[in-house]
Amino acid sequence: MKVAFLGTGLMGQPMAQRLLAADIQVVAYNRTPEKLAPLQAAGAEIVTQPRHAIRAADCIILMLTNAAAIYQVLLSDTAWRTLEGRTIIQMGTITPTESQEIRDTVVGGGGEYLEAPVLGSIPEAKSGQLIVMVGATQSQYQNHLQLLKNFGSEPLLVGPVGTAAALKLSLNQLIASMTTSFALSLAFLQRQGVNIESFMQVLRASSLYAPTFDKKLQRMLEENYANPNFPTKHLLKDTDLFISEAKALGLDLGSIESVRHILYTAMKMSFANDDYSSVFSAIKEWGDSSAE
Repeated sequence: MKVAFLGTGLMGQPMAQRLLAADIQVVAYNRTPEKLAPLQAAGAEIVTQPRHAIRAADCIILMLTNAAAIYQVLLSDTAWRTLEGRTIIQMGTITPTESQEIRDTVVGGGGEYLEAPVLGSIPEAKSGQLIVMVGATQSQYQNHLQLLKNFGSEPLLVGPVGTAAALKLSLNQLIASMTTSFALSLAFLQRQGVNIESFMQVLRASSLYAPTFDKKLQRMLEENYANPNFPTKHLLKDTDLFISEAKALGLDLGSIESVRHILYTAMKMSFANDDYSSVFSAIKEWGDSSAE
């Protein structure tokens, strides 16, 4: 089997390396060519044009930033004409509506399309322990199950195209909301002079606890957000996607719009490329500036 991998950034690179480690041939393309060096060293074939990767493989995996990147890389006039008879597996985070529209375009070009967004970050991508959510037909799911197991041991068939994208967005909304709420409690207790370990002791023993709190605790206490597994700018992007899709459903978005404001503040504080736990500094910055 030869797989074309389009998009080898923070998540795409370790995922493509998982395929190489399983003796699956990989032909890789990235809009920033420098990011391809580790894959080339690991044995991947490197191309400079996406259409060359598409032509070289029967299955194409997308791990691109957003729908606009997918249209640019996969659905340009030159690339779209090469899709006939090929399977596209979209694994990035986009909206259900975008996924369905891309499916229709791929099918119009003679290809087949399924979505398989993932939950987890770089450590899980490296170890093959991502949670893989699949939007596809039953037959598509069965046909590609072994390939998807390279990324996570139990890929879950959620439903047709669009349902897995919706599930992924709902989970990322939780990431943004839970992390921001935890950061607010932490900042509040610091200002009150409460021992943080006492807070964590009570929290860990309660039904309120989530493991992500301990994962982000030290970053927040040290205000050190370097070497991110998931940058602030990506969580803001996903939050915007959730808001745009949920708005059409008539939901009250007051809570997540407030979270978005905090993420945007962290962006303005130059934390765009740092870990999203930077929301802690954004919350403290507001308190510091309001006290002046």
